[in-house]
Amino acid sequence: MLNILAAGLIGLVVTLFGTRTWILFLKRHAYGQFIRDDGPTTHHVKRGTPTMGGAVVLLAVLLGYVGSHLVLGVAGVAGVPGLDNRGQPFSLSGVLALGLMIALGAVGFADDWAKIRHHRSLGLHAKAKLILQTAIGLAFAVLALNFPDSGGVTPASPAVSIQRDLPWLTLPVWLAVLWILFMIAAYSNGTNLTDGLDGLLTGSAAMAFGAYGLVNFWQWNQGCTRHLESGCYIARDPLDLAVLAAAVAGALIGFLWWNARPAKIFLGDTGSLALGGGFAALTVLTRTELVGVVIGLLFALEALSVVLQVGFFKLSGGRRLFKMAPLHHHFEMMGWEEVTVVIRLWLVAGIAVIGGISLFYAEWVVRQ
Repeated sequence: MLNILAAGLIGLVVTLFGTRTWILFLKRHAYGQFIRDDGPTTHHVKRGTPTMGGAVVLLAVLLGYVGSHLVLGVAGVAGVPGLDNRGQPFSLSGVLALGLMIALGAVGFADDWAKIRHHRSLGLHAKAKLILQTAIGLAFAVLALNFPDSGGVTPASPAVSIQRDLPWLTLPVWLAVLWILFMIAAYSNGTNLTDGLDGLLTGSAAMAFGAYGLVNFWQWNQGCTRHLESGCYIARDPLDLAVLAAAVAGALIGFLWWNARPAKIFLGDTGSLALGGGFAALTVLTRTELVGVVIGLLFALEALSVVLQVGFFKLSGGRRLFKMAPLHHHFEMMGWEEVTVVIRLWLVAGIAVIGGISLFYAEWVVRQ
């Protein structure tokens, strides 16, 4: 338990106090955001705001995850009483999820840098970005489906899952790889699209990762390695994933201090792609893929609004379903203030998180 609290606290402290230094560095070098001209005109005042804030978030997550293991490990060796799980080793699941976040964050960083370098709102070529995302996703999927522990449990499962694996829906390995790849692409693009208003993605993602901290801790507490009874969970490394989820949630809460309206810095693709990859990894590695759709409902709605907009535009001969996509811009074009849109979509995200956790817990209650 203390590992989880330590990870969240370290992540929060790093972003809360470290983001200011990063902002000053970016301003000194004029590394600012470029705003698309076809968007809401109220966003033009944001031109030049420092971006690539996701780099600080990733650093905070790394320090929170690694630091919680090392600090408590040293304390445990020193014999400090009352520390549970002291000396907790790094797990393959945790390392894979963190690695996926860092790798996709690197792609996002390259995309942000291309925007700054070429002075435009478009970054990497779409084809190059897709190739990089696909290669990273494939590597994660293949690794996650291999390397079983002493009990024969791999980090990820070839079965599709709701609150746990569905044994009657086990996929061939090649199809399971494609399924995991699809989830990584869907969530990374969903979070990327959600990151369009001050604090929108940061606040909603903090809630989603906080929810997975609870889910992972519950899976560990009710795991089959601890309780061989009906309803126990078969998950590879839920406690370590709870540590990672707490580190992300803490880092986002600290970053929100600087990212709330009026934002002093943006996450950029560095942060949005990393967060989407991390969320996808948690849904896959905890075997809660369809519950994850509920917890991350806002990300799904933002992505779906773009898909519907493009499809309707093509099928209707140029008509639009929304005033503008993604969804948050539609509400802005209707005349809602940015802060109103953010708060109301935070409420949607919060209700979805509560619904997802309730769905997860209700399934366990039914099994008792």
